[in-house]
Amino acid sequence: MIQEFKDFIAKGNVMDMAVGIIIGAAFTAIVTSLVGDLINPIIGLVMGGVDFTAMYVVLSGDVPAGTGLEAARETGSAIFAYGAFITAIINFLIIAFVVFMLVKMVNRVKAQAETPDEVAPEVDTGPSELDVLLEIRDSLAKGK
Repeated sequence: MIQEFKDFIAKGNVMDMAVGIIIGAAFTAIVTSLVGDLINPIIGLVMGGVDFTAMYVVLSGDVPAGTGLEAARETGSAIFAYGAFITAIINFLIIAFVVFMLVKMVNRVKAQAETPDEVAPEVDTGPSELDVLLEIRDSLAKGK
């Protein structure tokens, strides 16, 4: 069983997957910052200065008006945090778009690598050796 585990870990796919997960976690932090620090303020500005990530509706419980999302959650009230959900959707769309562009770029590089270089045009060098031999045979056969 230990040998099987070693064989499993030694496979290239496992290492590629591990690297992908680590890079994905770092990429998620970048996208979260992009959405939270750049995109949401722009959306908030368009919506009249509202903090997009802090948008919520109190479903049950007492939360004073103007309370931030985290403070509202700490009261134990049922909170419908639709702003956080919309932020998650924006995160997903950004990640999906970047992955799409990455796959598109990789496919383009693969296609260029698989495409053979331009083939030089064939140069007419005259009849081949076989053609000459066949012509000699035919002329000898006519001469008989």
